[in-house]
Amino acid sequence: MTFRNVVTLVAVLFLSLPAPATAEEPEWHGGTATVGELKYTDGFSRFDYVNPDAPKGGNVNLTASGTFDTLNSLLAKGEIAAGMASPPAGNLVYDRLMTPSMDEIASDYGLLAEAIAYPDDFGFVKFRLRAEAKWADGQPVTPEDVVFSFEKTKELDPQKEFYYKHVTKAEKTGDREITFFFDEKNNRELPKIVGELMIVPKHWWEGKDARGVQRDISKTTLEIPMGSGPYKIAAMTPGATIRYELRDDYWGKNLNVNIGQNNFASYTYSYYADLDVAFEAFRSGNADYWVENTAKRWATAYDFPAVKDGRIKREILDNDYRNSGVLVGFIPNLRRAKFQDQRVREALNYAFDFEELKRTIFYNQYDRIDSYFFGSELASSGLPQGRELEILNEMKNQVPPEVFTKEYKNPVGGDQKKQRDNLRRAIALFKEAGYELKGNRMVNSKTGEPFGFEILLDGPTIEVVALPFAQNLKKIGVQVSVRTVDRSQYTNRWRSRDFDMIYLGWGQSLNPGNEQAEYWGSESAKRDGSQNYAGISDPGIDALIRRIIFAKDRDELIATTKVLDRVLLAHHFVVPSYTARYSRLAYSANLEHPPELPKYAVGFPDIWWSKSAAAQ
Repeated sequence: MTFRNVVTLVAVLFLSLPAPATAEEPEWHGGTATVGELKYTDGFSRFDYVNPDAPKGGNVNLTASGTFDTLNSLLAKGEIAAGMASPPAGNLVYDRLMTPSMDEIASDYGLLAEAIAYPDDFGFVKFRLRAEAKWADGQPVTPEDVVFSFEKTKELDPQKEFYYKHVTKAEKTGDREITFFFDEKNNRELPKIVGELMIVPKHWWEGKDARGVQRDISKTTLEIPMGSGPYKIAAMTPGATIRYELRDDYWGKNLNVNIGQNNFASYTYSYYADLDVAFEAFRSGNADYWVENTAKRWATAYDFPAVKDGRIKREILDNDYRNSGVLVGFIPNLRRAKFQDQRVREALNYAFDFEELKRTIFYNQYDRIDSYFFGSELASSGLPQGRELEILNEMKNQVPPEVFTKEYKNPVGGDQKKQRDNLRRAIALFKEAGYELKGNRMVNSKTGEPFGFEILLDGPTIEVVALPFAQNLKKIGVQVSVRTVDRSQYTNRWRSRDFDMIYLGWGQSLNPGNEQAEYWGSESAKRDGSQNYAGISDPGIDALIRRIIFAKDRDELIATTKVLDRVLLAHHFVVPSYTARYSRLAYSANLEHPPELPKYAVGFPDIWWSKSAAAQ
């Protein structure tokens, strides 16, 4: 998951107070929610989707890709170990201020913080910490820890600095109270995203390690950190394995938001450089849970004995996709002059024959992506009408003219005639952009420079997709090489913008907001390490992002997001690839989950448990 838990409309659950709040003192709330009221009322005992009697115990063995070289969760350097990622991904060691529920679109309830308060104009937000919240060494979680975590998060992570750029200051305003101040009003998502903040112990990071060496939070480290969360790191082999154990002394184990969760006594992650080798580990019983990412393997490779005799179960579930959209594809780097012409980018899409891939290697399991919010109610379709058309007319001079008259559709291939027609159209677009075929090579008509580029991948999985794409481009004189590197090198290269084209994507929540500026905004295009991989910088898109952030209601948000989708598509910033809107899961029969999973999540591993632990 990517900053996907975002908010546009906030509803609140009021906590009992001795006196009504004044205009100067906003009322304390128990949580934040989008689109209506919070599902769970004050004093709720647990989330509906958990098994409150789930046994505690058992170990679960998991696989991870590549390697890791740091346990510093705040630092945007190195490869963070599995289980230690910063929000919105999971972190077993550190708690955050608020925690999401899995059966609401984007609702959060107090974890380290017992209450949240903000004024009607969202000019600031306050959190009140729980008195019982403790670090593993028994010291309380304090406002100083929260202020330290916020300041270091912005200092050490450029993405988070941008994400929290309108949060100007965090300040201790009470014994257990912290106030975050904003430089703009009426941005409804700011209280929510501040609640996502992961809190680390100031006194630990400012102290010395066992050798007497001063710790430095600005550097990668493999020293086992101290946290406030349900698990601790029990053992590790740098870059190869890491093991977490459930803490008996976890302060929050009896909180309503934690009942029926954190059921496994331990997790062990083993790292593999190759996914096929990792799958063999799963087949042989050395891993307990597998999320399948290859259509061919799902269709043909599950005939081994453990599946046949029931030791391995398989399920297809769409829960994780019900409250999200996605775009994945080949992303050209617009910082390269060769990709700055929109017609060139459009031509590349005509060389991608999805239908042939679907027939030959996808086993008809995937659909072609045609939206930046694919699979969600935010995806545009047809020609603009109603409020969408009104917004476009208000911005007529800032958007491509074709958004008014031309519905976005990907080229359709699948047979030789369609492929030939598509390649002819690609050649015509290249010609319009100033290129010509000369001696079976696509060259710049003025300079004679051949047009070619490299596709950078982080593993072999997408090679079977990238290589046919490259072969089709070769038919029209475009020389494309496909290069696969290890995960750490890939990460370093996209962060530093050292690529021609990469294969990546963006997850989208149903409540887009500030993260859209991180994905497509002009400011993020200039910053290394941002998620604006393509380098998009467009005043019209910037204006649409601001309209999304300050949308007055849900209907306006949906209409404006669909307009943004249309504009992004019209610029052809990405060659969209494919997706399946469901999870293909295979797991040990020793693992069990509630009979009715939460609407918006599979919930692994949080609410699953071990059958062997139940037997014991």
